[in-house]
Amino acid sequence: MELFSLFLNTVVLRPYVFLFLCAFFVFAMQLIGWPRTWRFWLISWGTAFICEFSSTRTGIPFGWYHYNGSTVGQELYISNIPFMASISFSFLLYAAYSVTLCVLLPIDRTSTPGHPPLIPLHFDPASRSSRRVLVSTALFFALLDMVIDPLALRGDRWFLGSIYLYADPGVHFGVPLTNYLGWVVVGLISLSIYFRFDRRLPDPPRHTHWSTTHRLLPGVGLYYAVLAFNLGLTFWIGEWHMGVSGVLMYLPITVWLALRLTGSLRPLESYAMERSTRPGSNQGRDFV
Repeated sequence: MELFSLFLNTVVLRPYVFLFLCAFFVFAMQLIGWPRTWRFWLISWGTAFICEFSSTRTGIPFGWYHYNGSTVGQELYISNIPFMASISFSFLLYAAYSVTLCVLLPIDRTSTPGHPPLIPLHFDPASRSSRRVLVSTALFFALLDMVIDPLALRGDRWFLGSIYLYADPGVHFGVPLTNYLGWVVVGLISLSIYFRFDRRLPDPPRHTHWSTTHRLLPGVGLYYAVLAFNLGLTFWIGEWHMGVSGVLMYLPITVWLALRLTGSLRPLESYAMERSTRPGSNQGRDFV
């Protein structure tokens, strides 16, 4: 009963975390189905918890930091780690995965653009679990934390509260760069394990009413909802340099993503075809 009570207190204390988590479950099931969704969640949560447990004792992989226990008795902890901290990695990683797939999945040449006219993407197993997707997702994952962590470090100025600190404040608004390297590590490990299951499970059923692109958009929306939530709070507490830094960091990425999804950017296949038709070109080598 005490454990259940602490869990309910955690939900009440951190409703935004659990709203994002619920959105992840709904959106992920639409794209990859329940068998993949629960594996994605469990793998990413477990990996994040192990890495946080390790880092608060050895400094690996996030660098040295510790939770001060200021909310013990108010919310659920597993060992010395707040439950809401490690659980957040799951929906953040899925959101980053959705953005990456929108950028890197090949165009489905057998489909026509939907309404609004977005390019149809092909959700094939080889592309969605490729090395490019693995690395790019880990980078988008860490990039989002470059907005989240500086704000969380100032939790005493908003409703998060002061719950942790770094042994040696870093150069990025007090956050050490090793922290972001740790996020890359969590992303790479989690997805590497998940991709093994993804390749072995039966392919998700093909949707007749919604294209892959439209099923990816909620995940992209989740990514930008988390971004907007954190940027909004950053400006609200008066950290204008941090806020403007985050906006400028994401402006080119957002434009690039919008151009790609609307088909305004020439796909890589077009460049390859153009090169392959030049005199003296090696078609087999140049076509990608």
